[in-house]
Amino acid sequence: MHRLVAVSNRLPLCDNPSGGLVVALQDALSNSGGLWIGFSGEQSEDPAETLTFHDGARFQRASFDLSEEDFDSYYLGYSNSVLWPAFHGRADLIEIDPVFLDGYRRVSEKIARMMVPHLKEDDRIWIQDYQLIPLAAALRKLGVTNRIGFFLHIPFPDPATCAALPNPKEMFEWLSQYDLIGFQAQRDVRNFTESAAQLAEIEMPGDDVIRLCQRETRAGAFPIGIDAAGFMGDARKAREEDRMRSLTNSKMMIGVDRLDYSKGIPQRFRAFQLLLENNPDLTEKVMLLQIAPPTRESVEAYQDIREETEHLAGRINGQFATVNWTPIRFIHRPIPRHELAGLYRQANVGLVTPLADGMNLVAKEYVAAQDVANPGVLILSRFAGAAETMDEALIVNPHDPWDMADAMKRAINMTSNERRRRHSALLQNVVESDVAWWADNYLKKLG
Repeated sequence: MHRLVAVSNRLPLCDNPSGGLVVALQDALSNSGGLWIGFSGEQSEDPAETLTFHDGARFQRASFDLSEEDFDSYYLGYSNSVLWPAFHGRADLIEIDPVFLDGYRRVSEKIARMMVPHLKEDDRIWIQDYQLIPLAAALRKLGVTNRIGFFLHIPFPDPATCAALPNPKEMFEWLSQYDLIGFQAQRDVRNFTESAAQLAEIEMPGDDVIRLCQRETRAGAFPIGIDAAGFMGDARKAREEDRMRSLTNSKMMIGVDRLDYSKGIPQRFRAFQLLLENNPDLTEKVMLLQIAPPTRESVEAYQDIREETEHLAGRINGQFATVNWTPIRFIHRPIPRHELAGLYRQANVGLVTPLADGMNLVAKEYVAAQDVANPGVLILSRFAGAAETMDEALIVNPHDPWDMADAMKRAINMTSNERRRRHSALLQNVVESDVAWWADNYLKKLG
């Protein structure tokens, strides 16, 4: 069996690592004597250019440190102030600085140098996400000929947005060095090929084979799943004391998102405000729980979205609240997974309404958590990758508050028969296309 070497921006370093990507990769890593490489999270003035190995998992783990300069330019700079906004359709938020791009290239070159001494001739290498796009090219320069795959967990931009990058042609040259490029949705594959046709050089001889920048590679959609069985179990076992209480027995809608401008939280709040304004009979009968953990708070755009969201929540609560009822409960911190599972199960409506998203696994978690005898209703943005395979949800345009408010009202009033029918179809997709299916599907194609 070929050994799997996985590389991601961060390495799971607890003694019993968990999380979606760990669940996806741990069998392949364990069964092949695999190796997972990633950033330790530690910054130092003069980090060693060697990997540090860690015990405590069913597979090998090796981390590296970064200097503060490299972290600022590679991660906060190019990854999250250039690529993240561009890949989520926000060219207006891109901050171009040559220092960022230099750092982005430099970190991949450092990682490649640290990796090479530990690679075996028949290893399969799987690189995860937008922070490490140049890594295959850096490895090829050092003579690595192994099969190398890449998976992009976020959307790929359309040609106009891609053209706003400081180095679009170089981006496609980096991608051409992979043997398989995986995307979340067919939408991303189309954007990739159309952008390459306009900004680089691409030929498509047939099927999923493409010739990109003079090198043959393949590209396809591999929609990621969740640990469906595990999440269903967590939801069933959720403690009653972790449930939300309501003095008015109001129906509960839930949104769970990192506080990011791509998630559409202000648009969701405005739609909820419209729902309450146009349906005064819903006073004290429906409420919205929004859980939004902080992220990248040192980046100005994230400070702006926090201010806007908190202002909206306060204004809506001030307009509609009664002494027994608060329409929006806004929690700006992480909630443990087992508590989230119980809150999903309790919620009558799941709101997954991003403006742009690679997949959005909250949609699948919400479905998995439901009681099949009395399930809630999923409201899903057409701009989430999940919408391609979850069409039994109520699909909405998150830019249209009237459309979202109508979907909220429809979900609240939906009959039990329709809720069960929709949920049954959604759950079948979540269970059959779980995270293990995703990893196996991709690795077979790479191998």
